[in-house]
Amino acid sequence: NYCFAARAKSCSECLQAGVGCAYCPDESQVTPQQVTMSFLPGEEKFLDVEVFSPLKGPLDLYILMDFSNSMADDLDNLKKMGTQLSLVGELSDDYTIGFGKFVDKVIEPQTDMRPSLAQPWPNSDPPFSFKNVIRLTNDLSFYNSELQKERISGNLDAPEGGFDAILQAADKIGWRPLSTHLLVFSTESAFHYESDGINVLSGILKRNDEACHLDATGKYTEDTSQDYPSVPTLVRVLGENNIIPIFAVTNHSYTYYEELKKYFPIAEVGLLQEDSGNILEVMSMAFQRIRSKMSIRAEKPKAFEAQFLKTSGEIAQYGAFDFKTGAIGKFKMRLKAQQKVGENPVCQSSLDDRAGNVKVKPTTFNDAVNVQATVLCPTCDCEKAPSVASPRCHGNGDLVCGKCQCYDGVSTYCNCSARSSALDTSLCIGPDSTEPCSGRGDCLECGQCVCYNPDQFEGPYCQYDKTQCLRFGGFLCNDRGSCIMGRCVCTEGWGGDACECPISNSTCLDTSGCEATRTCVQCQAWKTGEKKEQAECDKCPFRIVKVEELKKETVLDSCSFRDEEDDCTYYYTVRMVGFKEDHLSFLQSQVAGPNHLDTPMVRTGPPKGTDVVRWKVTDNVHRGPNHPLALIKPNPRENPFPISLRLNRQFSESLNYPVSKDGEQLRKDVSDNLNEVYKQIPGVQKVQKTTFKQKNAGKQENIIMDTVLTAPRSSYPDIVKLTEKNVQSGNFHNLSVVPGYYTVATDREATGAVEFQEGVESLDVHVPLFVKDQDEDEKKLQVEALDVPLGIAEIGKKFVNITITKDHPSIFTFLQDNYTYSRKDGVANIPIAREIREDGRAQVSYRTTDHTAKDKKDYITVGGDLTYAPGETQKFVPVRLLELTEKDGLLEDKQIKKFYMDLVSPQHGAKLGRYPRTTVTIADLPSSQVMFKNPSQTFSTADPVYKIPVIRTHNPGTPATVRWRTKKAQRFDLSGTLKFDPKETEKDIVINPNTYPGPIKPENFQLELHDPGNNATLGERRSTMVHITDKMGFINQMATSPGGHVLAPGNPRAKATGPKSIRLNWDPPPGNPMGYKVKYWIYGDPEKDATVLDVKTPQAELTNLYPYCDYEMRVCGYNALGDGYDTDIVPCQTLEDPGEPGRLAFNVISPTVTQLSWAEPAETNGNITAYEVIYTPINDDLPVGAAKKVYIDNPKKRMLLIENLQTAQTYQYKVRAKNKMGWGPFRDATINLASQPARPLSVPIIPDIPIVDAEAGDEYDSYLMYTNEMPKTPGGSKTPSMSGDDFTMNGKWDQNFLFPGGSPSIGGGGLTTTDVIMRKRSETRPYTDENIRDSIVMGEVSSNFPDLARSPGVPETPSRLVFSALGPTALKVSWQEPHCEKDILGYCVLYQLLDVKRVNVTNPAENSVIIQDLLPNHSYLFKVKAQSQEGWGPEREGVITIESAVDPRSPLSPVPSPFTLSTPSAPGPLIFTALSPDSLQLSWDKPRKPNGDILGYVVTCEQLHGGDVRSFQVNGDSSETSLTVPNLTENVPYKFKVQARTTQGFGPEREGIITIESQDGALSQYNNQSITRREVFQLPTEVSTHTNVSHAMINEPYFS
Repeated sequence: NYCFAARAKSCSECLQAGVGCAYCPDESQVTPQQVTMSFLPGEEKFLDVEVFSPLKGPLDLYILMDFSNSMADDLDNLKKMGTQLSLVGELSDDYTIGFGKFVDKVIEPQTDMRPSLAQPWPNSDPPFSFKNVIRLTNDLSFYNSELQKERISGNLDAPEGGFDAILQAADKIGWRPLSTHLLVFSTESAFHYESDGINVLSGILKRNDEACHLDATGKYTEDTSQDYPSVPTLVRVLGENNIIPIFAVTNHSYTYYEELKKYFPIAEVGLLQEDSGNILEVMSMAFQRIRSKMSIRAEKPKAFEAQFLKTSGEIAQYGAFDFKTGAIGKFKMRLKAQQKVGENPVCQSSLDDRAGNVKVKPTTFNDAVNVQATVLCPTCDCEKAPSVASPRCHGNGDLVCGKCQCYDGVSTYCNCSARSSALDTSLCIGPDSTEPCSGRGDCLECGQCVCYNPDQFEGPYCQYDKTQCLRFGGFLCNDRGSCIMGRCVCTEGWGGDACECPISNSTCLDTSGCEATRTCVQCQAWKTGEKKEQAECDKCPFRIVKVEELKKETVLDSCSFRDEEDDCTYYYTVRMVGFKEDHLSFLQSQVAGPNHLDTPMVRTGPPKGTDVVRWKVTDNVHRGPNHPLALIKPNPRENPFPISLRLNRQFSESLNYPVSKDGEQLRKDVSDNLNEVYKQIPGVQKVQKTTFKQKNAGKQENIIMDTVLTAPRSSYPDIVKLTEKNVQSGNFHNLSVVPGYYTVATDREATGAVEFQEGVESLDVHVPLFVKDQDEDEKKLQVEALDVPLGIAEIGKKFVNITITKDHPSIFTFLQDNYTYSRKDGVANIPIAREIREDGRAQVSYRTTDHTAKDKKDYITVGGDLTYAPGETQKFVPVRLLELTEKDGLLEDKQIKKFYMDLVSPQHGAKLGRYPRTTVTIADLPSSQVMFKNPSQTFSTADPVYKIPVIRTHNPGTPATVRWRTKKAQRFDLSGTLKFDPKETEKDIVINPNTYPGPIKPENFQLELHDPGNNATLGERRSTMVHITDKMGFINQMATSPGGHVLAPGNPRAKATGPKSIRLNWDPPPGNPMGYKVKYWIYGDPEKDATVLDVKTPQAELTNLYPYCDYEMRVCGYNALGDGYDTDIVPCQTLEDPGEPGRLAFNVISPTVTQLSWAEPAETNGNITAYEVIYTPINDDLPVGAAKKVYIDNPKKRMLLIENLQTAQTYQYKVRAKNKMGWGPFRDATINLASQPARPLSVPIIPDIPIVDAEAGDEYDSYLMYTNEMPKTPGGSKTPSMSGDDFTMNGKWDQNFLFPGGSPSIGGGGLTTTDVIMRKRSETRPYTDENIRDSIVMGEVSSNFPDLARSPGVPETPSRLVFSALGPTALKVSWQEPHCEKDILGYCVLYQLLDVKRVNVTNPAENSVIIQDLLPNHSYLFKVKAQSQEGWGPEREGVITIESAVDPRSPLSPVPSPFTLSTPSAPGPLIFTALSPDSLQLSWDKPRKPNGDILGYVVTCEQLHGGDVRSFQVNGDSSETSLTVPNLTENVPYKFKVQARTTQGFGPEREGIITIESQDGALSQYNNQSITRREVFQLPTEVSTHTNVSHAMINEPYFS
């Protein structure tokens, strides 16, 4: 950019630099500067942004150096390089440089606090945290002189406090606002960070406040009173101050900083020599890499989402761009207004959340684009003036903005009472139908039908099928109309019942074009008519030729008109060209072979002269722009272009042979000349597949040449232009061609030209059809005549539409989608119809599958092939129906038995038709249905008899019987039998009240039908209510008061609220019921086995149900007299969503950092695809801050690390799971981290799990998600060794946990890990899981406490035990080299089942052993210790189980399992809590799959190394069960086993190993009891699908 390059120093110099240069008082690096935008909710807009990075812009360079004693030689080298710092001048003409130093917190254990060590090394300064030695300055001499005064210092532990120093250097050291800020961080050690250190985790230090605390001398004053900053905090603070870190580190710590770099938008890591001799080169190379990088970030209100895109439209990850210095970089910002902020609509959020400044800036600039963004929340004026009780809403609602808002209790459509119409499906039965909505939809309130498939069915009763209108020529509505409401609605220009008749008068008009050309003929020949003005006449597209007379043969095609001005008649001729037809239809088999169609084009008028017509064809014009197949883009690179030309030479017979001398020579000539012409197309390849033919065999005609040219897709227009140009010239280089004929095609369009030579009246256009297998059953193409570039003809019929239909010779279908057969028939003969379109043989396969009817119980399943001979249209498949067993016959409420039959695999070109599946219902009894005619009836006390009508429907030709009885009548208790004779459809139950003692009084009672005979079933109305009134029509209120039975509640309605819950509501009946009884049962089970709930309000929550299961329920009220009348049965199905996740576990790292983990839902109901975590600060269960959401799209990462929580703030945490059906319910827990016990260990950042900064803005979340490995504070060794196979951390905290009142374990042993399952794919059996890792490493952390019992030179405990499964009986055990002042001589590995086995490792370089001949599904205790000259160190301990799916017949298989699918699964994880030195509480969860009612549990307890076995019986079926176990002994390991019991027997055991340890360490905080545990879930030995290694654990995280 020459304007920037001019570097003008004044306004005049800027304007004189060139065109387009404009002067600004302050140089802008970003444009535009200020933008105002408004959005509707959900709307997004784009903004083009330009940034300029100068070649040598202002630069601030700050060197921050580790002053530990190990960096002494590095400091000396830096002092010697003073004169070489002129290198900074090569990076920028305008620079400053500064210097700072750091060591660590001046506090134990980081620093030795003995007064004698105030000078830790000779000629050194006392320890300190951070000091700004030299503020940023441009005086190099001053910088060098000050640097010479500096001396080294020192501290104790290897990691340094560099994070403290970086944060303090982020402000108030002289950074300039418009310069690039570089911070060079030089060290050879790792780093401390938030919550890292014994003193911090014991609660000594508060968390870092992120503020600057430098005194007048530049020294950090708050190092001993606050914690180190966290990684997310550093990322945020450096980003806010536009500081780019360069980590110049030695090889010892290089990998740590490589991982740390990934968290920053822009950062560099350089490898220092041991003495930092190359620090200037490292700085220079890092700066060169940084110059081309730019990270764009946005500060914005919560209602907005920002993305940054490259000019190509690709999203820039983390807003990262590579822009050249000295040039303008361009990008797009996509700004979108969210529709919700949190859980609330955006327009209900605060003004600050939905309006404000969006600041968009590169991290290296202070310049920014400021977008004043606002979310508009428009309101409608019509809402302010509703039409109350509008007639359009039937008076039952208000008309607001043209839409009815119905009153409560009124249906959605305001035209009837929802309560009265909700269950009345008769309103949805059409005039000619017997089923609601014609069996094709749901009946809503007020008789409104909602069709199942609106694309096929329509009408007020779903009675019309859009595929069943009249056809013409095999096409629905002749393909010239649509099937609407049972009749064809034709397109414009067509009529008839099947749209078969054109209604235009075009056949009665002159089609020669006379009328269209008359005005141009008038103006040119006689200067008359509408276009007699010369300017108008010149616009005519043709010129006339006057002749003395028209010849006789042409007069037949002549036009004539009578001129009104002079009363003369004129004659002329017109030449027209166009397609002969406007629509052509074909079956695919007719055109698929040649894949082209010769479409006739005609010419009328005098055939003299030549006319060339250009045309084009477009494929799939029936597809819209958003059709899925239309969105598939073709290959942009190599595409074949078929090309056809007519050569200017005669066809010879020799060209018919594949190999001939003439053909080969002609093929070479064509290739040479065409390649010469097309070589100017970029990316073109040579022509190939050249063939020759003639139009009509046996005639002497010109050769038609077809060939294929391959070129990029984008070159199609250029190929067309080049072909047309050469065809018009008559030559392709030296190849002579006939002008006026060519075709150029792609795979979806084609362009060409044809020539009408003199005397030719018709010809064929050779149209490609692009027939492909993936075409729909019906595809459409359109051919268009574009223009006449040569000749005088006018275009008449411009378009021809071509329809190609896939032809299926046969279509197989069931005649209807359901059939009903009587079980007594013994066989169901199911017809399968064949529609013949092209006669011949045809075949289709069929098969049956179970629904509620079961194979070998209700019917015998069948399957096979049906072969139809020519002309055969129907076959029957017999299915044998089985008789009911005695047990089935005793069931009171029989389930309707159904099975499916499917048609599959049609052969010989056939396809499946309308009904490829049918449902077959087995009628156990004849289909006569008997029920009361009315739901209620009313009589008076004066009536002599009560006649209650009973009707029967379906199959009335046989006799039928049914029994009846009265319920809750005051004067009588009656019953009887009602008999229907053949063809009798209605009978009355007659009750004479005068035959019973006592006065006749008003009352209510119920009549009920039951026990239908052999020829009947009960219908929908099995009961009716009888009201007896007095002579005045008054109903006795005693029937609806405490003195009488309660009427049935009204309008019962059920709704599934989750996979395990249903909410049932009803309207209270008249009177004053004392309560309600709700009965519910699984559909198909007898009602007598229903579960009964007693509730006091008109609603009930049904819980602990089965997911995705059909339930039936009914409710009745009750009073002092007993139960009232029942409602009708209400069905409802529970949801398929996943269940709530398992209990939430918290691993409290510090008062502001926690790790949250959870278990997979007990009922996943499909594969879990994601989790969502929401955490909210609360006070007294009310939110006091914004909720934060985290979406975890990897369902295996059931863990989250949350940083920067508010100190001493209570949070509510909620987790839910997602499967294909949607989100499941939340599992929630509330915890205040400050109230939890401190963790006395240094904990690394856990890899492979999400890290969330609770205080950061959304733009930081993307930096802080997943990484495979993260820096870890090394425990002692400067270069920690790793051995064994490559590993991945398991994503769980591996550390001790102290229960309340516990204290830390000191020294080796006792430190173990959480549950881990490690799976290895079986190499010999097919049951594998491809999504499971082969091995998982348990990363244990070592304590930073000194081992008080260890002698100098004795090794510490080996760390990081790693178990890798090698098969069902072998595993590999690896560990990490422990710290030791002397050389390690070897290792000892002990493992134990019943007896102890020992493996000695004499080579200290080997950190792993392979253990063979283990027993699958058995627990082993492993111990590893190291040896030096001074002796053996403490042991590292771990318990492991290889859970193997070995074949039960294998000799490796343990004792055969007694467990079956009917016994319960193992109980949930065992949770141990120490109560005293000799007692503990054991608790566990209910089995995930109880497989019946849990009757109780058996708990056994025994000492791990032998002793008496104690047993405990625990009764009950609660979701969580606990047991207190007394009389234990300290420091003795116990093995506990828990089994669940049902009526089918005991399930498998859940096993855990536990020890109550006495803690008497000198540093113990509580000097009390802690508890360690190991747990192993022993699977039954039946074959499963995995080989697992499950690691036993001690001290599982605290469960809420």
